[in-house]
Amino acid sequence: MIDSLLITPATAADIPALVTLVNNAYRGDESRKGWTTEADLLEGIRTDADSLQEMLATPAVTILKGTDAEGQLIGCVYLEKKADTLYLGMLSVKPGLQAKGIGKQLLQAGETYAQQQHCRTVTMTVISVRHELITWYERRGYRLTGATEPFPTSPKFGIPNQVLTFVVMEKQLS
Repeated sequence: MIDSLLITPATAADIPALVTLVNNAYRGDESRKGWTTEADLLEGIRTDADSLQEMLATPAVTILKGTDAEGQLIGCVYLEKKADTLYLGMLSVKPGLQAKGIGKQLLQAGETYAQQQHCRTVTMTVISVRHELITWYERRGYRLTGATEPFPTSPKFGIPNQVLTFVVMEKQLS
């Protein structure tokens, strides 16, 4: 467990480091150092600077970043308020530091943010074949809703090596 994780909102100045973090967490050889890789499912990048700039320019969107004691970016999570629901996505942890509690801390920070925004529910989408990730979220109180969504066909999100769909998960907040 990394106890000295500082979680703050990301800014445009963080975009280059966020691009590297997110792409390394999900795709390519670097992602294989962690347990959350999508490298066998998708080719290409997970995000780019333009996409992150667009996200950060959206008033309903916050990206929380987690930095270590030296100020190095080691995790992030995307949060988007939609009425009384918060969509949570792009939970990313530096591959070599995964399974040390960073993702759990970022997830909890996202849930706290949701409560501060008066949201009653947190929702997310997870690629349906990512069973280990679905199980990880279930252990943290998220439940499959039974709903599915198509995987984006834009190469901007990656090129699937197989047919992929998202499952929708949610957690009710107290």
